[in-house]
Amino acid sequence: MPRCDAAPSPGLPGAVWFVESIIHEAHTKDRLSTPTSPDAIGWPDPARLHAFDRWLESIAPAHALQPASLRAASSDASFRRYLRIDGAGGSFIVMDAPPPLEDVRPFIHVAGLLHAAGLSAPRVLEQDVPHGFLLLTDLGSRLYLAALHDAVARDDGAQRNALMGDATRALIRWQTHADASALPPYDDALLRRELALFPDWCVARECGARWSADEQQQWQDACDLLVHSALAQPAVAVHRDYMPRNLMVLDGDANPGILDFQDAVRGPVSYDLACLLRDAFISWDEELEIDWGVRYWEAARRAGLPLPDDFGEFWRQIEWMGLQRHLKVLGIFCRLKHRDAKPGYSEDLPRFFNYAHKAAARYNALRPLSRLLEPLMGAQRVEGFY
Repeated sequence: MPRCDAAPSPGLPGAVWFVESIIHEAHTKDRLSTPTSPDAIGWPDPARLHAFDRWLESIAPAHALQPASLRAASSDASFRRYLRIDGAGGSFIVMDAPPPLEDVRPFIHVAGLLHAAGLSAPRVLEQDVPHGFLLLTDLGSRLYLAALHDAVARDDGAQRNALMGDATRALIRWQTHADASALPPYDDALLRRELALFPDWCVARECGARWSADEQQQWQDACDLLVHSALAQPAVAVHRDYMPRNLMVLDGDANPGILDFQDAVRGPVSYDLACLLRDAFISWDEELEIDWGVRYWEAARRAGLPLPDDFGEFWRQIEWMGLQRHLKVLGIFCRLKHRDAKPGYSEDLPRFFNYAHKAAARYNALRPLSRLLEPLMGAQRVEGFY
């Protein structure tokens, strides 16, 4: 079977290793962008630029907005992008989410849920739903990912733990105080659609591999195990991308600021913690993952979340939930490369292969899946347990 070009990335010694991805660099540069004019931002067609100009003109007086200060703030893997503009008392963020490719209504809804739960998220100040424009409060430019990177570079374990502690406390508040009843369910169909991205885009398209009938059955058996584990967990509000790149460093009890929450669902309690511990752009030694996992487990149980009495069982749930996510992300990153002409995301394929293989090889029930991954990543088989 062909293998992907996915050798493990070199890393820094100690508690963490980093891969400085193209995406991270782009986000950092975006935060430091310089003012420009609306038409210099780049628009897909004159009609959208005209609609934006009219909307901006209509809301500018209420916030003393300065159109000449408009500049890029950031973008992401979707068709959304974010612009920064100066106004009364500081800066604001403009979301540009072109319909029908994007829908701003879920963002507006989940922003309300976050604020109702007492968490820090951008406030929606103005909206043009038909055209996909929002004016938001600006949470600043202190990225959690950069702050963690800095803490590791300075060997500042106290700062690293403080940041992760704040993120964990905010997560528990989200899970215990957000009304998840109106969120879409993270159900069997959605979990399986996400898993299907891996064979379609990573195995077949990126790696050029074809599975035999027996291998396809092994894949389906693994999917059944992962989906069953996810659906057996208590259902809570799930951010779905709760990772350092979507958190902002704020002062005091407001920390962290939470971004990129529009895809929130009602689903497995372990999902967001798996996102936080095993991230797309930063990886930790397992000792730290387990330490933070235990701290979450203890605090969440005190807060009333019905987690297993045995932390070992909860850790298995985290690992299996993370495995489902990492297989999905492998498929998404390959789709971004081949369908959407965004090859930078594929730089982090090795990280996700490593995450997925480590979890699958550890549990005897999932070892057939680990063997499916090995020819794709050039890994050697390791012994498992459980």
